[in-house]
Amino acid sequence: MCLAVPGKIISIDKGDSLARMGRVDFAGVVREVCLAFVPEAQVGAYVIVHAGSAISTLDEEEAEKVFDDLRRLDEIMGAESEKQEPTV
Repeated sequence: MCLAVPGKIISIDKGDSLARMGRVDFAGVVREVCLAFVPEAQVGAYVIVHAGSAISTLDEEEAEKVFDDLRRLDEIMGAESEKQEPTV
């Protein structure tokens, strides 16, 4: 299964546009991400990241919707794991 997640660009390295890199914040986890596929993206923009590369941009409202869905999924998964009896 493949998963792409949104993150907010917090910095962009100056350098070669073909190897454009930046730091992206994923709810407090910051990672180095390739930004070559989204040349229009600037600091403060939200991007969808898959396998270390930003593959598209999205607006803040849509990013927040995805964050809300991920939080709900985490709550559901946490509730499900609490229901399971421990194995001995």
